This record gives sequence, structure tokens and C-alpha cells, in this order.
Amino acid sequence: MTIQTIKTTPFADQKPGTSGLRKRVSVYQQPNYVENYVQAIFDSLEGFAGQTLVIGGDGRFYNDVAIQKAIRLASANGFGRVMVGQNGLLSTPAASHVIRHYKAFGGLVLSASHNPGGPDGDFGIKYNVGNGGPAPEKITDAVFARTKVIDSYKTIDAPDVALDRIGTQKSGDMVVEVIDPVADYAALMESLFDFPAIRGLFASGFTMMFDAMHAITGPYAHAILEGKLGAPKGTVRNGVPLPDFGAGHPDPNLVYCKDMYDLLMTADGPDFGAASDGDGDRNLIIGKNRFVTPSDSLALLAANAHLAPAYKRGIAGIARSMPTSAAADRVAAKLGIEMHETPTGWKFFGNLLDAGRVTICGEESAGTGSNHVREKDGLWAVLLWLNILAVRKQSVDAIVREHWATYGRNYYTRHDYEEVDAAIAGKLVDDLRAQLPSLPGKSFGEDLQVAYADDFTYHDPVDGSTSAKQGVRIGFTDGSRIVLRLSGTGTVGATLRLYLERYEAADGNHGLDTQVALEPLIALSETLAGIKQRTGRTEPSVIT
Repeated sequence: MTIQTIKTTPFADQKPGTSGLRKRVSVYQQPNYVENYVQAIFDSLEGFAGQTLVIGGDGRFYNDVAIQKAIRLASANGFGRVMVGQNGLLSTPAASHVIRHYKAFGGLVLSASHNPGGPDGDFGIKYNVGNGGPAPEKITDAVFARTKVIDSYKTIDAPDVALDRIGTQKSGDMVVEVIDPVADYAALMESLFDFPAIRGLFASGFTMMFDAMHAITGPYAHAILEGKLGAPKGTVRNGVPLPDFGAGHPDPNLVYCKDMYDLLMTADGPDFGAASDGDGDRNLIIGKNRFVTPSDSLALLAANAHLAPAYKRGIAGIARSMPTSAAADRVAAKLGIEMHETPTGWKFFGNLLDAGRVTICGEESAGTGSNHVREKDGLWAVLLWLNILAVRKQSVDAIVREHWATYGRNYYTRHDYEEVDAAIAGKLVDDLRAQLPSLPGKSFGEDLQVAYADDFTYHDPVDGSTSAKQGVRIGFTDGSRIVLRLSGTGTVGATLRLYLERYEAADGNHGLDTQVALEPLIALSETLAGIKQRTGRTEPSVIT
């Protein structure tokens, strides 16, 4: 096949965020948009001639079209082999594992994670490096710089690859291997967890609901939960991936999984409920009469990880994103292991994992994972919970209550204000930053005295890199916190995320409603930042 060099002009909006480049489908459908961005990625890399590239996505609308484009560009640019999931499917954690397992050069993950899909929805492309994790900032910065000056891309005139047919094909001179998207990942999970114990849990009459949200984890959950682990048929709901996620919003939280939450809060509900998101890297955990916040889930999984075979010798350390509650910090202190606070974005955990400094990582945005891959992993978190339940033979509620009685409870919530005018949001954060030097030492009410106020800067202990302006933090002498940051996962306007946290000691009151417990901080945040007043919003878009 002849390599074609196609003239193009730059797009001004191809700056990748914390998880790649996410835009509306209509933006990606512009002529040359996909080609420009993928070529800019390849132009920013070195040494991939003849190497293997992994490609896969969450099955959302436009995945199939973009994958064919990416395969042609990979062939024209000199990759020796592409490994792609059957029908273009690969969950994000499965893609990370395939990259690592087959020692690929890197991979393209086509997803917009938990964002809606369909022709009017969102699309995204993210590049993962050879360790299986998201590209570090030095690469994403180089990619963005290249997108601003790109004037041509390389492709080939070749027919589409038959993505539905497992086996080897060719695209130009490049080998294309279509693989079973589930098999390698399922084998990895079986090596980590006590599958016989979990099978025994289900055999004992334990009941579970897993909502795949018509997203990527459906095939994985069917194969592992109902197949290998013997959960009854019907345990997995909405298990067929659809381009528009069944007209739903594949974000596993209490807004979009309300029906499951409501059922778990009744006597007739199952013992355990879980869900994952569009690309399979997030999780929701609910026990009968007990929702487990992602921050608490991270702490609980770390405290109980030794019950699973892969972690029976203990864990090296824990890492959490800065906005995530400090519940895991208390576990790390008791275990005598390292604890790291990083900016939001899984890429910041990669160096710590590679260096063996940490074993388990988590973010308050429902992402948890370990050193088995370099991405957060929704189904991994669900399986570790099942392993813990199988060994401890207690309910989720009982395990959570015991944990709080040992470590105390971090009351925690996140208020999201979505699609806010970007200029208003930016000015709001800038104005709050300007107040920071004057806040330490100030008292608000009887109990809230400011201990520190800063804009979080992260110094990577492995490579020495620095990441500044990662979120405004206002901490109080009693351990409470207010955090405000702009999210990089939206595609329209800006998303303001407000995080509120209050610690209650082990012998304190752990039974308060979360929003009631945090009411003083909620009111103070409005006084300091004026989100509602300045945005015109009467309430958050989502509360988690």
C-alpha cells in the first residue's frame, strides 16, 4: 500500500486534559480532526518503528470510525503491529493490562469515560505509554504543541479491518491482531483474587446486582461474575455495550444509579450492589442499607487488601488524589506505610507504582486501583470487595461501621456545578486564590479556624517534576477541609468541583446525615467563593 501524505491545517482546541482530548462527537467528526490529533501523538513519540500499538475503546458512538482511521495512521507511521479488541472494545484497565502483558510500545484508548455517548454525546482519545498508564505531562504538552503547527498527516489507502473477526489481518505492511477483549483481563483477575472463596459466597445464597450501564464492563462482568464466579444469571444488568449507552449517562453515582440505590435501601434488595462507568475504570459500591463513598472505599480496601491472595503480604503504600478524603491516610498511618497525596489524574500515580512506593491508589471520583495495571479499575474494586466479603463473612454495613469505630469517620461530599460559563468559573477561582494569603489564622464561627490556605502544588518524589495550581485548599485546625478546583473532564463550559470534609473521631457520632454534618462548611464555602451567587445556580448539578 502507498503511504499518503495529506495536507491539513491545525485546530486550536486540541489541548488534552487529565484524561486525553475529550470533545463533542460533532467536533471529532470534522474532517481531519482525528487524523490531526493522532498524528500529533505519533509526532511526539520516538522509537516506535516496528513496535506494537494497542487500540481499543468503550464502544461509544464513533469508536468504530475513529479506530479505522487510527489503524491506517499507525500503519503509515511505521508501527509493526496493532492489537485491537474485537469490535473495537477494550475497557481502559484491560487496555492497560494488554499494553503491559504484551510489552507494547503504547496504546490509544478511545473513550470519554463517564460522559454521555451517542451522536450528540462526547468522544475522546487518550494515549497511554508503555507502562500502561496515561501519558505524562511532558508528552501531552508536546502533543498540544504539535497540534498547533501540524500541516500534514500520514495515512494509507486501505480497506477497513474486520474488527468483528478475531485473528490476524494486515493494514498495509502492518499486522493487525484482533483479540478477545476479555480473556487476558479475566485471567489477570483470577490471579489476584480468591475465586473459590467468592464462588462459595454466591453458592451460599449471597445476592448481588451489577449495573454495567450498557457500557464496556458488560462483557467482562458477564464472563467473570456470572461465568467464572457462578453468580446467578441476571446478576449483571444492562450488560450489552451500546453506542449511546442505552440513552443513559454511564457515570456510576447516586444520581444515575438511583434505582439501584433505592433497591439496596430496602429489605427486598440484594446484599450487594455495584456499577461501573463508560470505559470501566470507575466503580460504585453499595451494601444493603449502606452506600460506601469512594473515599471510604479506598480506605476500606487498603485496610483489608491482605485478605486477597495478591496482597496477602501487605501493601507498600497508598496514594490518593488531593481532593479525596483523608480516610486512607489514617489507614496508612496505622499500617506504617507510605501515604502520598497527588493531583487529580491517574497519570500522577504511575511513577509511584512503577517505583514500588505504593500498591493501592484512589480518587474520590469513584476510581480505585492497584499495581496490577496503571489505570483505575472498576471491576477490580468490585472483585476485591467480594473477596473481602467472602473472607470476613460480614455485611458491607457491618464492615464499614467497624472501620469507623477503629479509624473514625471522614464525613465527605462533592458538589459539582457543571457547564458553568468558563470565564465566570475561572474568575471565581482566581478571586478565591487571591484571598488565600489572608486566611490562615482566621476563625469562622466557634469551631472553624483556618490552619492553612494554598493552591496545591505537587512535587513528584520519583522524577522531581512539579505540578502547580492543582486546586485551592483551605484546611482547618480540626482536620476539616474545603477544596475547590476546575475539572478537566467536561466538554462544554467548565465544571466547578467543591469538596467538603470533616473528621469525626473513632468514639464520635458516625450516624449523621452527610450533608447535615457538613452544613457549616457548605455555608462557609459560599461565603468565601460565592459559587451560587456568581454562577446563578441555586444548587449543584450533582451531589456525591
